[in-house]
Amino acid sequence: MELEQLIEQFKNKDAKAFESLYDMYNDSIFGVVNTIVKNDTIATEVMQDVFIKAWNKSDTYTAKKGRFFTWLLNIARNAAIDKVRSKSYKNTQQNQDIDYYVHSIESNDNLDRQVNAIGIKKYVGKLAEKCKQIIDYIYFKGYTQKETAETLDIPLGTVKTRNRNCISELRKVLNV
Repeated sequence: MELEQLIEQFKNKDAKAFESLYDMYNDSIFGVVNTIVKNDTIATEVMQDVFIKAWNKSDTYTAKKGRFFTWLLNIARNAAIDKVRSKSYKNTQQNQDIDYYVHSIESNDNLDRQVNAIGIKKYVGKLAEKCKQIIDYIYFKGYTQKETAETLDIPLGTVKTRNRNCISELRKVLNV
């Protein structure tokens, strides 16, 4: 079945279409969410919430504005960031034992593998170093633009401009 037909059925609340799209995209969405929340259990929960949110808001998707996967990815990224910023998440992080932090440090060594969860690492790698940095902080680590500016010790306006320009460059690389 063609993706466009599948998406149209999904928008019409067809459960089989939902299952097919879930099977197609759950690994990628999990990878993106887990890169931000750094916890498999929470990432699974957020990923499932993403698909439910997409199901409930399916009528807001328009192919003219972009691909379905990109739309779903934006929902996932925003949900993961919302989760990390939530009070309940912050409270659970305060109560972590030392094993959690050792695992976090070890998992940062595997960042290349995590970043490539959606197969985009090779494309980001073709960008200038400043673009790699901005995209890494904002899209893969879940930093806000303000947090990125503070971390890199550059003005917020510069981060915003670089983000916009770097995403444009990435689109050119991807031929989107």
